Amino acid sequence: MVHSLDLERSGRRATVSVRVGALVIGSGHPICVQSMTNTDTADLDATLRQVRALEDAGCELIRVTVPNRAAAASIKPLREAMRVPLIADVHFDFRMALLAIEAGAHKVRINPGNIGSKERVREVLRAARAAGAALRIGVNSGSVEKDLLKKHGWPSPQALVESTLRHLETCREEGFDQVVVSIKSTDVRTCLTANRLLAARTSFPLHLGITEAGLPGYGAIKSAIGIGALLAEGIGDTIRVSLTGPPEAEIPVAFDILKAAGARVTSPELISCPTCGRIDIDLEKLMAEIAERLRGETLPIRIAVLGCPVNGPGEAAEADIGIAGGGGMGVLYRGGRAVRKVREEDMVDALLEEVEKLKREQEQDRPAGR
Repeated sequence: MVHSLDLERSGRRATVSVRVGALVIGSGHPICVQSMTNTDTADLDATLRQVRALEDAGCELIRVTVPNRAAAASIKPLREAMRVPLIADVHFDFRMALLAIEAGAHKVRINPGNIGSKERVREVLRAARAAGAALRIGVNSGSVEKDLLKKHGWPSPQALVESTLRHLETCREEGFDQVVVSIKSTDVRTCLTANRLLAARTSFPLHLGITEAGLPGYGAIKSAIGIGALLAEGIGDTIRVSLTGPPEAEIPVAFDILKAAGARVTSPELISCPTCGRIDIDLEKLMAEIAERLRGETLPIRIAVLGCPVNGPGEAAEADIGIAGGGGMGVLYRGGRAVRKVREEDMVDALLEEVEKLKREQEQDRPAGR
């Protein structure tokens, strides 16, 4: 049986739906990818250049830091110029959150552990409700309240969850439910345990991420383990991969994590053999050409190219479209059925021809008006 990859995998945790500009975060809506600029937000030109780079990479929500009034003054022109929703990131000074909301931020991220008194949090909640803005309550292992650190001894998963629930209770008292929640840690196991505990205790959407994951190579692996494990369990409604480097580099990694977890597929998944002495076709060359020619393709299907007779035929048949090759020839599979034999030099063209056929069939099957 062929297992086509749908845009949304079943089994997602049920949550409240939270509107952020034109997007909705929560159950039944695509898990969205976000990132954050690393410019001085007051430098409007530099920030907007980075916003464009993120948008062009496919980022769906963009967060900017608002540490002072000069940064807050950039919120309105940024929002007017952006193609995706804007999130204001605020720490320490709750007044910056109020200014960002007044300027039109679609969502404000606060860390109640460093924002001050409960009354200050209430003021932010009231302003967000009046403006129709959403809120992200972000709890980090590095800023857990002192009384909880004393109680638990360290920023344990239980301490992180208790901190989060404390702040969500304030939201409940204010009757405000347009809240996305995040619990982040640099430690993957802490992050996994904390999010699993929280998912069982609340119905708010969860923002997933491994904070300060590191340089692109290791940081991508660390994020894939921490974020991907939760996604595979149906936990998570928006994600951010935190890497040291240009923010736009985070976006393809995030979409690949979603794809690998089967949580959201926005491009073909390419499967090929590992390096092995049994491979009898130029697999690296074939895969490089297929990847290049499918660049920008959004069809959510699984494509497999295998290079030996051991696992090749079975695994090619399991994909939506596959080729099992060897000795200069290959068998093309479509939907679990062998379609025809092709020469090695014709494999890429034959495979892409089947992709185009599948796209046309899906267009014909799509209901009118959609």
